[in-house]
Amino acid sequence: MTKVAVLGAGSWGTALANTMAKNGNQVVLWSHKEVQAAEINDKHSNEKYLPKAKLEANLQATADMAFALDGADIALVVVPTKAIREVGGQLADCLKASGQKVILAHATKGLEQGTHMRISQMLEEVVPAECYSGLAVISGPSHAEDVIKSDLTAISIGSTDVKAAQALQEALANESFRPYTNSDLVGSELGGALKNIIAIGSGMLIGKGYGANAQAALLTRGLVEIRQVGKALGANAETFLGLAGIGDLIVTGMSPNSRNYRAGRSLGQGKALSQVEEEMGMVIEGVNTVKAVYDLQSSLKLDLPITSALYRVIYEEESIDSAIKDLMTRPLKAED
Repeated sequence: MTKVAVLGAGSWGTALANTMAKNGNQVVLWSHKEVQAAEINDKHSNEKYLPKAKLEANLQATADMAFALDGADIALVVVPTKAIREVGGQLADCLKASGQKVILAHATKGLEQGTHMRISQMLEEVVPAECYSGLAVISGPSHAEDVIKSDLTAISIGSTDVKAAQALQEALANESFRPYTNSDLVGSELGGALKNIIAIGSGMLIGKGYGANAQAALLTRGLVEIRQVGKALGANAETFLGLAGIGDLIVTGMSPNSRNYRAGRSLGQGKALSQVEEEMGMVIEGVNTVKAVYDLQSSLKLDLPITSALYRVIYEEESIDSAIKDLMTRPLKAED
């Protein structure tokens, strides 16, 4: 039996914690809200993030991070990108105080604004190397709403540390949840972050009334941009043809369970971004990632027309119709 501390009790953190608890592991789910931890413990539910889901009775929750981490073999961080440094700092303080060492993992899909850092890079800056034995990322096509119902799911665990990846793999694997491992931490993180950009665009097309042809074209050409950015930042191009790449892109770019897709669809239907964010009540990672990658493309000497179009729509208030026209009337070229 493995002891796991899951830091972050949103939908994905709860679903992953529940999966590992279901497998017989000792899992403590940390929330920064005492009332949420109490609900999970007393009612075995997390209604705000996973309505009507019944959580495993052996899943324990707490608002005390030190308690969650006490004796843990694995610390899995599942909070929004903007909270990574704060939560990572608290994690580091707890580990330094206890003198323990954990396998450090995360399941957050984004890039930091300004620095353009990946999540593992942010964690490396705030958590001392002596506090963890390996660093891994959980990525791939997986909606919490489906995982909590034991829908068949396959994900990817990226790490340069084989033992760390295998420890997570063993804690998560069961008849409905199949984790694979790969050695490309960079590509796994970038695939998870960059597909959110394309998912917003896919939702916009559906919101505007376009059909499967348009959606397929956007997802396919979007994958080209994802691979270009990935290669420029040191990822293995093949990673984007697997679960952490095209797999995650498909599920995020086509499913109503995807908040990025839903946000794009609402924007396509004419709603303002502020209204969409208020109605969803959850972080839309792709909105920030659009800006991060748009800012990056000049230094990387890349041409990212879809990302650029979405940036203009979201941050410069260009109309979606105008952005679509610009994309469809660009100079003709060979497929790359």
